[in-house]
Amino acid sequence: MNASQLYIALSIVVLAITAVLFYRQGWRKKDKGLTPLAGLAFAFVLAGIIFHDGRLLPYSLLGIGVALAVVDMIKQTRRRKSDNAA
Repeated sequence: MNASQLYIALSIVVLAITAVLFYRQGWRKKDKGLTPLAGLAFAFVLAGIIFHDGRLLPYSLLGIGVALAVVDMIKQTRRRKSDNAA
């Protein structure tokens, strides 16, 4: 078994474990979907993965996506704190 086959097998095992955990936890009805900023961050990360030809463009897109995700997390945390205080 070479390295690429080992990587694929490990990925399948991790996906199976994740699926089992989601199944056992169940889908919550009150969970909200992605915020627009989180959706944009996700799109930038996917674009960085898709355009992997060079170095500058994919890493820039990934960096922008991660930065937007962090900003979204900070905004969500502040919103939850202000909702709980009221």
